[in-house]
Amino acid sequence: MNLKKFHKYWASFWMGLTGIGILDRTASRLAALCYPPYYGRVPLAKLHPNGFRSPGSVIHHPRFKRGRHCFIDEDVLIFQDRHGGAVTLGDGVHLHRRCVLQTGHGGSITLGEHSHVQPGCQFSAYLGLIQIGARVEIAPNCAFYPYNHGMKSGIPVRDQPLVTKGGIVVGDDAWLGYGVIVLDGARIGRGAIIGAGSIVTGDIPEGVIAAGAPAKVIKARD
Repeated sequence: MNLKKFHKYWASFWMGLTGIGILDRTASRLAALCYPPYYGRVPLAKLHPNGFRSPGSVIHHPRFKRGRHCFIDEDVLIFQDRHGGAVTLGDGVHLHRRCVLQTGHGGSITLGEHSHVQPGCQFSAYLGLIQIGARVEIAPNCAFYPYNHGMKSGIPVRDQPLVTKGGIVVGDDAWLGYGVIVLDGARIGRGAIIGAGSIVTGDIPEGVIAAGAPAKVIKARD
């Protein structure tokens, strides 16, 4: 057996023991020994239906569900705040390092199958939902906020109640560039491309390229 085949056999054996109680993190750590860090460990998720969850990730969420062959990288945090709704990952979702997914006050997060979230993204689902479609590509340092604070005068912002317009929906096959911010009430259509650094506050039709603050349609993709 050559070294490459041995590495795959080793990783496959230990990946088969992930998700089993106290063995979970130890098995993930041993499976990763033969693979380089960061993107180098993405193939581990394909070796077993349990997918790969880095032992350096933190999941503190009793309503967290993941599909088959998901990849959860180092320093990912999935957290349930008070009365938080579910976090659901479809098959083949990738969450790269330093991503934060948190729910509270009835908010929920859904990422459709084979959507990829690059490092440093923030999903804060309070009150409203964050619904990401299938095969969506999200570049580093994007942020999603499906709520806002009340702004009545005479009351400190920290004491204002949270409000929502109904959350955020991103259609299948959309692509969000580096540092895009998506705010409450935004709807991004199927196949739309959002330029780097844009702020999305309203409706973006399907199949267009949009950019700016607030984001506006520049042209159709075709």
